[in-house]
Amino acid sequence: MSEAGTEISETLMDRVVAWMRQTALQGGDLRTIVVGTCERLTAAGLPLARAHLSFSMLHPLYDASSFTWRRGAEIQTQDFANIRDDIKPETFAASPYYYLMKNDLDHLRRRLSDTASTEFPIFKDLHELGITDYLAFVQSFEEPNRGMLGSWATDAKSGFSDDMIKALLRIEGNLAMAARIAVLGQLAENMLTTYIGGDAGKRVLSGQIRRGDGETVRAMLVMGDMRGSTHLAEGNSRQTFIDTLNDFFDAIALPFNRNGGEILSFIGDGFLAVYPCDRHRVPSELAAKAAMAAVRQANARMSALNASRTHLGLDPIGFGLGLHVGNVMYGNVGLKNRLAFSAFGASVNEVQRLEGLTKKLQSPVVASEEFVKYCGGDWISRGEEQLRGIDHKVSVYVPSASNIELKASDAFVDSAHKPRSDAEEVMDLIQSSRLTQKDAAGARKLTNHLITNSTS
Repeated sequence: MSEAGTEISETLMDRVVAWMRQTALQGGDLRTIVVGTCERLTAAGLPLARAHLSFSMLHPLYDASSFTWRRGAEIQTQDFANIRDDIKPETFAASPYYYLMKNDLDHLRRRLSDTASTEFPIFKDLHELGITDYLAFVQSFEEPNRGMLGSWATDAKSGFSDDMIKALLRIEGNLAMAARIAVLGQLAENMLTTYIGGDAGKRVLSGQIRRGDGETVRAMLVMGDMRGSTHLAEGNSRQTFIDTLNDFFDAIALPFNRNGGEILSFIGDGFLAVYPCDRHRVPSELAAKAAMAAVRQANARMSALNASRTHLGLDPIGFGLGLHVGNVMYGNVGLKNRLAFSAFGASVNEVQRLEGLTKKLQSPVVASEEFVKYCGGDWISRGEEQLRGIDHKVSVYVPSASNIELKASDAFVDSAHKPRSDAEEVMDLIQSSRLTQKDAAGARKLTNHLITNSTS
């Protein structure tokens, strides 16, 4: 247990605020700002033992990011994934944050006596840590559904003094400002990497923003496409078709967006992925083998998806994958004030034609001779084909049954299926349709500020 005087130096608090602002302006991320702020507050004499801070994020996978700092320990971070409907509301309804939102409060302070308070379950955990005083807060941003909330806790015997609370209230406002700058910077990166890809997003952020900016890279190319999408679109509602399309992409495209691969673009019900490599044989072989491992993963995932669809009485989804190697040009094209970061070139056209051959050859995977040479493995020659727009015939191959079968070394852990944390469970709960009317009203208030966890 630590003890400290009740007077807090305003000069040192000025230094903490100045550091937060400067770090935010220099592009510091949320983790850096949170850790630096907490460490500087303790160094300035404020007896913090624990701090929990959560920030709403505009991101397709995560609704919020949370940080739990404890004196002398490594900071714990969590990203809160999207909602699920089978969560019970009891945990969230018993949290201090829900109490704040339900009663439209900015702060909630509780002194924790020698006997653990039973008002909120979290107080039992805090009591075991020796916490004597607890202050929770909400700081909203101007943007809808954006904000920060958190809590400060001390193990000082006398708890927080008025000077300490005054200092923390000042820090909260400035921390919200610094966090907002960091969130906006992260937002720009999130949106660019989500909508145009990781590498392309970094290129745009680094300054490749003018029409004509771009470059040429050599890569293993993968073109994927859904079969029978027109029939599915015409025979189902708009939302059902969109959900089906997303299920398809989750199954088949995800493996090509890791282990050196990247989805460059989604084109209707298809996609283009690349595995960059130079012209030397070893890196080319590594790229081709990584692409082929992803093919086997995609094939297995599509089998699982179709098994699930069959169980539900739905038609299976067919697919085609074309594999090739060559140069890809990508960069900014379009109008001066409306650009797209696109991939193009002869190799892109060729891999698209190879994918189209999967229908004629009645094989879900077709590869060029160039790809097969680098990839190795067991392939079956299907002769030469004249590809539309190509002035020469191309030797094409399909994988043998053993070559398309998933190997133990090909498996990967899908983050979407990792065990869920309590924080994610509670975040899901906030938007759950199973909330009572009273709970739902409070949850909507909280959602307007932030989605967060119950451990406060």
